[in-house]
Amino acid sequence: MVVKAVVRPFARTKGWFREMSEARQGRFGWLRGIFWLAIVYLVASVFLGVWWSWGASEFDVNTATEERLSLLTDTDQTYTGSYTTATLIELGDILLSKPGGFLSNDMTPPGIWLDNQPNWEYGMLIQIRDMSKALREAFSRSQSQSTEDQQLARAESRFNVDHNNWIMPAAEDEYEKGIAALEDYLARLVDADSTNAQFYARSDNLRYWLRTVETRLGSLSQRLSASVGQRRLNTDLAGENEASQSTAAPKELEVKTSFWERDDVFYEARGSTFAILHLMKAIEKDFGSVLDKKNARVSVQQIIRELEGTQEFVWSPMILNGKGFGFVANHSLVMASYISRANAALIDLRELLAQG
Repeated sequence: MVVKAVVRPFARTKGWFREMSEARQGRFGWLRGIFWLAIVYLVASVFLGVWWSWGASEFDVNTATEERLSLLTDTDQTYTGSYTTATLIELGDILLSKPGGFLSNDMTPPGIWLDNQPNWEYGMLIQIRDMSKALREAFSRSQSQSTEDQQLARAESRFNVDHNNWIMPAAEDEYEKGIAALEDYLARLVDADSTNAQFYARSDNLRYWLRTVETRLGSLSQRLSASVGQRRLNTDLAGENEASQSTAAPKELEVKTSFWERDDVFYEARGSTFAILHLMKAIEKDFGSVLDKKNARVSVQQIIRELEGTQEFVWSPMILNGKGFGFVANHSLVMASYISRANAALIDLRELLAQG
């Protein structure tokens, strides 16, 4: 009896400890499950991030245009403006449907961790906006007093929605509406029975868009060159004695891109030049007769060649910014070199088109 009296409480205590241990294991089992689920999610996000960072590949402007036209008309006839409009639509589709989709407004991993592709998207989006504006204000209008195309006006406004918006309205939804408006314009453009959509391939219209591209490339070239930092003389008022500005500025400026923004500027430039490259190829097709009359086709081809250099594969896992002729390469200066040469050829082209 004495033994039972001693053993029984001990057995009860042992059972109580066993119950507590099983309860603890059940509770920590859930925690372990959540932990491993988080690990799998993070690893999958890393692999997705690497895949999404590859971005988009170049496409053939002729093939893309022919495929779109085959859905709209049964004839093999080419229509003035169809290459430029179809290429702009294709760029919009790539912006939204490339690996990972549109990443600029992502709020969850891995999109929220990535910055190279969102900057690439922003660079291309700027060119889509500029061409949409050129279509609305110049290419589709015969003169300054003519009526603008309502669908092109709709497209321009939709593409100007902030690319960081993720809700109310979501950027992707608005850009899709812009693409749909461009598709409506293209359908009317290639409809022989419709005359309410036009594209005027004139040298003054082309110079309008080239002037915008010129300022974009000039700005990108300066920002890329500032990766190493340098002191520059202030030339804002150079060339006119009576010129003035709102507030005083120093005679010398220290221009340097922040260490944390160097790769951002690089990929923004890469996205911009990706779009300009394809639009220039489309321009060569739509404005062929104008370019031949000015003997300027070779100038367009030279610009295309320089822009193709900006899209070469980047072998380094990160964007390096060595100083001057230092031991480490400077990818920003290489990109700036291609862009500067393309911009110089573009300025020559615009001046050539302005001649009688």
